[in-house]
Amino acid sequence: MTDLRIFDFHPARKDMLADVLNGLTAEEKWISSMYFYDERGSQLFDAICELPEYYPTRTELSIMEDNISDIVAMLGERVALVEFGSGSAVKIRILLRHLNEPVAYIPVEIAREHLLNSAAELQRDFPAIEILAVCADFTQDFALPQPERAPRRTIVYFPGSTIGNFDPEDARELMRRMVKVAGRGGGVLLGVDLEKDRETLELAYNDPAGVTAEFNLNVLRRINGELGANFDLDAFHHKAIWNPARYRIEMHLVSEREQTVNIRGTEIRFAAGETIHTESSYKYTLERFAELAASAGLRVEKVWTDARRMFSVQYLSVID
Repeated sequence: MTDLRIFDFHPARKDMLADVLNGLTAEEKWISSMYFYDERGSQLFDAICELPEYYPTRTELSIMEDNISDIVAMLGERVALVEFGSGSAVKIRILLRHLNEPVAYIPVEIAREHLLNSAAELQRDFPAIEILAVCADFTQDFALPQPERAPRRTIVYFPGSTIGNFDPEDARELMRRMVKVAGRGGGVLLGVDLEKDRETLELAYNDPAGVTAEFNLNVLRRINGELGANFDLDAFHHKAIWNPARYRIEMHLVSEREQTVNIRGTEIRFAAGETIHTESSYKYTLERFAELAASAGLRVEKVWTDARRMFSVQYLSVID
């Protein structure tokens, strides 16, 4: 069995207080979606992924399972697989089980404990694959460790619809970093959610059971607990809307009334109906995403979709 190797670049954590105050004192209030994911938020997101209205997770999995032979043939043999954000263990396991003689798996994750736990579990289950766990912020430069065996190709893996949580300019910059990591002859395998009708999109982010609403409101609960704020959760409600001009679903928390919230001595005033923008999820046509990828130095080589073209898994090569 190969020993798990860990490379800790001690990524700087954001100052949550400064970040939250920066967003809530802006002309249009916002809170970064990164603050959704405390323990309770992560559990709620897992519950969202099981909802019948939330199509991305199960649709991507079905695409992977239905097309895995074609996907691994496109990636080739003896690859080093670099995952940006060690996410769903289900998706990475599908790839690791089917790849042809993979040289290494290199998860890159800012949350050290989550990284170590998931990497150790995968190392036990895939003892023949060298696993190099990298604790780093993948939106910043980091040194990629070299496997003991030289790979024929490096593939960056970015599953889910996470690329859609970045504004297009930030998504372009992230893909440029993927190009640097993959290098000449390398490629990127990623999930891209596709544009579709408003009703389907808004229902996916505003489920009748109220799980997404609870997930959204949990960010205020977290700020209360960790920053000593006094948000009244009953004085805000969840709203998810499709913004066709920007091709994105927006999640907001809407103030029910005029109110003032105190966060460690800073007073934040809300008008009735004023919102906090908590997340954007961009949806793409295949053509629009191909244009964005090309501007980052990537060429779309193959696209796999479900029968209804709800979601896509795409393989992109680095443009020489």
